[in-house]
Amino acid sequence: MNGSIMQRNKPGTCLAVAALLLTTMVPELSRAQNIRIVGKTKIYRNTVRQDSLKRMVELHTLSPGIRYDLRYATENNFTGRRLYPKGNRTFLRLLPARALASVQDSLRQQGIGLRIFDAYRPHAATRLMWELVHDERYVANPAKGSGHNRGLAVDLTLVDLKSGNELNMGTGFDNFSDSAHSDYRNLPDGVLANRRLLRGVMEAKGFSVLSTEWWHFYWPNDRDYEVLDLPFKALR
Repeated sequence: MNGSIMQRNKPGTCLAVAALLLTTMVPELSRAQNIRIVGKTKIYRNTVRQDSLKRMVELHTLSPGIRYDLRYATENNFTGRRLYPKGNRTFLRLLPARALASVQDSLRQQGIGLRIFDAYRPHAATRLMWELVHDERYVANPAKGSGHNRGLAVDLTLVDLKSGNELNMGTGFDNFSDSAHSDYRNLPDGVLANRRLLRGVMEAKGFSVLSTEWWHFYWPNDRDYEVLDLPFKALR
């Protein structure tokens, strides 16, 4: 985490903004910069009836072997606040969820697996993050919505299945420095090899990597999907 960014974040402000935003979901369906924000379960279910590919899938049901370190369900994240309920589950839309399960299957043959930091993110959480970090390289502008809000983006890394240890990627999750950029090259050979492995297997299954975050992968054509501002329990 970039120290200069953290110095701008006052704890009292963080807490007040979190309380306001995360207890106030979008009531129904609203529009901002030509995006659709669905904040009501009934509307979400209607869109799924019209297009089954828009269904949100709990990742554990497709690939039980995936491991998790859900940072935003803890205080161990750049906001210093718990944004999600404890014991939270992770969701993606149907196609990227299936693709991610296929990634896990491919890696398992090498004794490696996935560890997920974040997947679907309610729009309210993105609004909070934007209040703290106004930098579109690292935080999505809520006026546009994000891949996470649409259930199309996932933050993850690789783990050794025997030890459970993460492979060395050179930086941790949510590191806002140049060394976290996906094409950054001034790193040890082993780190570069680990990043190539992660990127290669994800791209082979249809994902693309974000240029500023080696851990962030997204599914294409996100404008075909509505932004969601639904609590996780509404998706189960």
